[in-house]
Amino acid sequence: MILSLMEQYPEQLSGIFQALADPTRRAVVGRLGKGPASVSELAAPFEMALPSFMKHIRFLEETGLIRTRKEGRVRTCALRKKPLAAVEAWLSAQRMLWEGRTDRLEQFVMSASGKENSK
Repeated sequence: MILSLMEQYPEQLSGIFQALADPTRRAVVGRLGKGPASVSELAAPFEMALPSFMKHIRFLEETGLIRTRKEGRVRTCALRKKPLAAVEAWLSAQRMLWEGRTDRLEQFVMSASGKENSK
């Protein structure tokens, strides 16, 4: 399952994780989770020049996490759910894999502990 997800979305997942590695971009994605917003609204909390902030917006758009549309002089951004669903599916598969491993480790430790106590 995990390999099939990586084969299905290899570059998409890499780009999304790279996008989310940056705190500014994570904050933008978090804000857009509440609904669409203009670039100026999104940029307001950050102490950076608008051209620098726009690099973050372009990166998020290139990775498919957001879409933008321009009406007149206002560029509005909105979150795209499909890429996040791919990340969620990958993370769920990872969680299942590691939970299975830790469950097996726990069983091993418990059985080894039981053998020690019976001696």
